[in-house]
Amino acid sequence: MSGKIARFSAMLARGEVTSRQLTERYIARIQKLNPVLNAYVCTTFEEALIQADYADGLIKSGMAMPLTGIPMALKDNICTEGLPTTCCSKMLQGYRPCYSATVWERLKAQGAVLLGKTNMDEFAMGSASETSFFGAPKNPADISRVTGGSSGGSAAAVAADLAVYALGSDTGGSVRQPASFCGVVGFKPTYGAVSRYGLIAYASSLDQIGPLASSAEDAAIVYDAIRGSDVRDQTSLPSAGGPTPLECDISSLTVGVPQEFLGEGVAEEVKQAIGAAVCAFERAGAKVKKVTLPAFEVALPVYYIISCAEASSNLGRYDGIRYGFRAEQFGDIRDMVIKTRSAGFGNEVKRRIMLGTYVLSSGYFDAYYKKACLLRGRIRQEFARVFGECDILLTPTSPTTAFRLGQKPASSTAAYLADICTVPASIAGLPAVSVPCGIGEGGLPIGLQMIADRSRDDLVLACAHFFEGVAEVKTPLCREVQL
Repeated sequence: MSGKIARFSAMLARGEVTSRQLTERYIARIQKLNPVLNAYVCTTFEEALIQADYADGLIKSGMAMPLTGIPMALKDNICTEGLPTTCCSKMLQGYRPCYSATVWERLKAQGAVLLGKTNMDEFAMGSASETSFFGAPKNPADISRVTGGSSGGSAAAVAADLAVYALGSDTGGSVRQPASFCGVVGFKPTYGAVSRYGLIAYASSLDQIGPLASSAEDAAIVYDAIRGSDVRDQTSLPSAGGPTPLECDISSLTVGVPQEFLGEGVAEEVKQAIGAAVCAFERAGAKVKKVTLPAFEVALPVYYIISCAEASSNLGRYDGIRYGFRAEQFGDIRDMVIKTRSAGFGNEVKRRIMLGTYVLSSGYFDAYYKKACLLRGRIRQEFARVFGECDILLTPTSPTTAFRLGQKPASSTAAYLADICTVPASIAGLPAVSVPCGIGEGGLPIGLQMIADRSRDDLVLACAHFFEGVAEVKTPLCREVQL
């Protein structure tokens, strides 16, 4: 599937449309559809038009880059200097950072046009974007359904063509799962491939920024713009120069199908769509091999123990003293902190902070957190073993299609299980992408997840690009701004 970014860039270069005209048309579409979809929680239209005029100047002077003049969006936990960044939480209501995230600096340097900040689960904690202080975004495929989470607003914005592309953050599937629910491409790079500087942390050893787009080609272009080492993020990795190649010899690949990902709880329509995708690779000459990852059964508890432990530490800074929300009536400082955190955080955030504090506490650290870290090592070892036999793994992105708004409360075990297919790659720090692979009952998108070995981001994107070309899955959405 050809990408919008290359098409719009060519039109801008030929003078068929200006960046200002393109931006104005996206603004008009946002004004029309966002009151229903709630994909954006903050719009930056005035700044966007200024950026569009600057981009038009770059284009006229022959200095255009791949993303110059292309309207896009950022998840509301990616810092933008002088613009609201709230993590969709009362705790950061009105907060305007004094610095920008590295990813936004790099996009801005290319002449990107920021339309606004997108809706999300509060502090990225949730699987449906229903914990947002601003209310849940709606799925463009069916507005009675969730978008997935926590990058639900970014996925909805791309699916409804309220942005050409968007950035989200993925801790345990928060880019891939909403991409699956909304019928777009969501890519989680190798941990460290993209700088986390300026991303408001949930779980630092798991968080990774990644693009949501309408095609693998678009995701690759955005990834190329934001990847690479950053002196402000010591976990960031150097990257090879040049664009990510999207062509590969499928017939030379061995495709692994982990059996644990297709077990109990996976809907039959999802299994059928994944089976059809595997057959597409087999027809292209790939060798298909069934593989096992026994540690899959412990991946979800390992993920929640580690992520909640890190969250309890990362969110300790929100105390009402330095920035953000502060309770109005209190006694001493201790009382102020207690009342501020009690009122500022939502129930799901408080639940995860308490769980994380518990597993790190004296007497439970060895029994829970230490054991989870040991099991994390086992999961990494099992992936390493499997990638000694296979080049890429094909799995469902989510066990089901998008469920109804309010159907699975954030506190239910069922909501946590929505991440069952995506957390293993996050725990191991592996690159993974979700691409549409079918349409389920009610016209709801189904996502195919591809996972590759560490630093093989090029392979997952190339395989996604190949699959788009042979599958041509069409989701029943109106995705085009009229030009």
